[in-house]
Amino acid sequence: RGMRTIKKIMAVYDVDSRYADRFAEFANQREQVPFRVVAFTSLEKMREFSEREEIAILLVGDSVTKEQLTGIRALQTGRLSETGLAKEGEAVVYKYQASDSLLREVMSWYQPQEMVPLMTITGRRSQIIGVYSPIGRCGKTSFALTLGQVLARDEKVLYLTLEEFSVLSALTATVYTSGLSDLLYYYTQREYNPVRLGGVTYNWGGLDYIPPLTNAEDKNGISQAVFAGLVRRIASDGVYETLVLDVGIFCGGAEEVLSVCDLIYVPVMEDVVSTAKLEAWKEYLKRSGRSVIWEKLRFLKLPRPGQALVRENYLEQLLWGELGDFVRELR
Repeated sequence: RGMRTIKKIMAVYDVDSRYADRFAEFANQREQVPFRVVAFTSLEKMREFSEREEIAILLVGDSVTKEQLTGIRALQTGRLSETGLAKEGEAVVYKYQASDSLLREVMSWYQPQEMVPLMTITGRRSQIIGVYSPIGRCGKTSFALTLGQVLARDEKVLYLTLEEFSVLSALTATVYTSGLSDLLYYYTQREYNPVRLGGVTYNWGGLDYIPPLTNAEDKNGISQAVFAGLVRRIASDGVYETLVLDVGIFCGGAEEVLSVCDLIYVPVMEDVVSTAKLEAWKEYLKRSGRSVIWEKLRFLKLPRPGQALVRENYLEQLLWGELGDFVRELR
């Protein structure tokens, strides 16, 4: 694996020491969080620690006064607020929210002082698996979500979709505050780094994913080259073993995005129109000098959905239904 990831330090102090311990334990289990979280039960110990080690972010409970923090050196300080209300321009994060939401929020306002690469050579690049079909309405997204969930049982997986109006928000009953639009903005402004990635990443049953674009205009404004560049960048950091891309059709195809994939699953159907579309696509790839993409394709005839799936547990039903069995057989 080569060298390990170098992580900056996030120090946490709260009068409720169990809270700080639990939060540190949660954050340190998540390899893609670019911080090592250290919980403190005493301000004195934290002061001594800050003289030896550089603290990138200090999170302190509401009841800690500025006087008590005298002598504790930290690049940035944020409040673990019980009300969520800010005091005198301080960065504030609401204490009683899910730990992954809290981490995302902290990462969204964290300003790295100097952008040293947080990843040293990990000795690996993520494998990029594309899921694409020129046919449409063939179960592509259900397959991609199931593939991501199955792979995430054994390895670190990030799922990215280019489909706007994605079903993810409804299926996970989550309202997203950030997502792919933000990440693409950071990338084009040359501000992308693993902290930015962590700030827009959500998790569902062990599968990390980035919420999709919220409207079609965003998608039309994105060039394939920019999205492909972002995917390459995430892969080169090597935080994830596998990236699963649910690739929709851009204005003018999706060939540039597919060319960054190592393997592409293509759900197909056997009717005459579908077969004709595939033939036409194969011909186009050949004419445009992209036959190398054809070599990466694996065509799949997906099982037809049996009983109607209900929205409340749709993702679990995919994982444990016929489609889940089908995906497990693939590996």
